[in-house]
Amino acid sequence: MVFAGFLLEAVLVSLSGVMAPGPITSVTVGFGNEDPKAGAWVAVGHGLVEFPLMVGVFFGAGYLIDLPAVKSAIAFVGGAFLLYLGIRMLQGIKEAEINGASSKRSPLVAGVLLSASNPYFLIWWATVGASLILRSVEFGVLGFAAFAAGHWLCDLTWDTFLSAVSFQGGRFFGRRFQQIIFGISGGFLIFYSGKLIWDGIQFLVGYAA
Repeated sequence: MVFAGFLLEAVLVSLSGVMAPGPITSVTVGFGNEDPKAGAWVAVGHGLVEFPLMVGVFFGAGYLIDLPAVKSAIAFVGGAFLLYLGIRMLQGIKEAEINGASSKRSPLVAGVLLSASNPYFLIWWATVGASLILRSVEFGVLGFAAFAAGHWLCDLTWDTFLSAVSFQGGRFFGRRFQQIIFGISGGFLIFYSGKLIWDGIQFLVGYAA
């Protein structure tokens, strides 16, 4: 019962992070306009970054993520990537077929890049995630494995749900709905890219000081 209670707590904490609005949410909704399963591929790409990161934190490498220089570099790269995605989404609004606007981009690759270039995702694992991992270790390697799988399943479930809802909404409401979704998602990504770049500067200033 103690282990079951820990897993329930871990799932609830994980969902609070997974369901928070962010770049992955916006990109998943954008890809969902053309493919209801796109969210699953975004989650797979996310997992390709997340599982090695969890193992790294498990073996004590989590402190590296919290270094100002590391956070700054990640923020600059992430900001640039989000700016590119945001501009591409806004350009897609003007195209005759919105579905074609993102067909050349892979949701799996987007999941990898958005995860690896998001300093807040990494900081979460260096702090909240690290504390959960330390608690999971009390139940042995199987406890850690169960936590890791449960956390990623939260990502998979939520991202798949988002893309499915976006796809159904696009089919029901038509092209105008897609334009609105792309406009909101693209605008948010550009805003978030600016925030990341600004935070990267702040991290760098703090490191230099």
